[in-house]
Amino acid sequence: MDTLINVVLPLALAFIMLSLGIGLTFGDFRRVLNRIQAFAIGAGAQVILLPLTAYIVVRLFNLPGELAVGFMLLSFCPGGVTSNMITKLAKGDVALSVSLTAVISLLSILTVPFLAAWSMVHFMGADAPAITVTELAIAMFLITTLPVLIGITIRHFAPAFAVRAEPILSRTATILFVVIVLAALAENWDVFVTNFATLGPALITLNVALMVLGLAVAFGAGLIWNEVKTISVETGVQNATLGITLAAIISGQASGFSTMALPSAVYGILMYLVAAPFVVWYRSK
Repeated sequence: MDTLINVVLPLALAFIMLSLGIGLTFGDFRRVLNRIQAFAIGAGAQVILLPLTAYIVVRLFNLPGELAVGFMLLSFCPGGVTSNMITKLAKGDVALSVSLTAVISLLSILTVPFLAAWSMVHFMGADAPAITVTELAIAMFLITTLPVLIGITIRHFAPAFAVRAEPILSRTATILFVVIVLAALAENWDVFVTNFATLGPALITLNVALMVLGLAVAFGAGLIWNEVKTISVETGVQNATLGITLAAIISGQASGFSTMALPSAVYGILMYLVAAPFVVWYRSK
């Protein structure tokens, strides 16, 4: 299990982020300038609305220290490849989804370390594990930002190879995601069973609330329907693998997944169940 936590998990996340990067072009970033209103609303929903909603849900369900921190860590994570896939299934604006995922993923190196440090102190107090913002930022860069940049570079200089490799990498990334989620659940099974009556409803409440809030904010801003659907998905779907990895880094446990990883692991399964009715409805519109 030590090897799984300290070696396989970070490498798996880096691979998943590489699979995201290899599907991107520099044009995806330039597109932000042409879609500035939709992008700004989507980014604001992810960076501001999402953590605020998560905090409210944590308080409403009175989650204890480590679970509360794990819940907040999940809310700090960008959508990742999963949100792009669900947006495509929902017949949303995939280009906008990819742009949001790419930029927010790169910005997460600046936002996540500070927010994670705050949440630990806020919810755990003196019991919070010792970690510096700089150390977490470096870890975030190595396992998220750098792989994305490498993937984009490969796509730029070897586009034909990238196009052939992308579906293989995406399928492999999906398998890795499933393995990580199941391993985290298995390692924390007793805690999972004890807390599921509270944690399950809390995560479903968060997921539904975010999908609806993203929909309402985008619709209220007068965006077109495809953009509205995309922002709903991007707001409601987080990178559960990153949440599990952050929990492992922060907890510093010598072996096994920490309790902090449990919200992301449970969410990794529930998000598909929650998103499914929205996808069906969005496809019909």
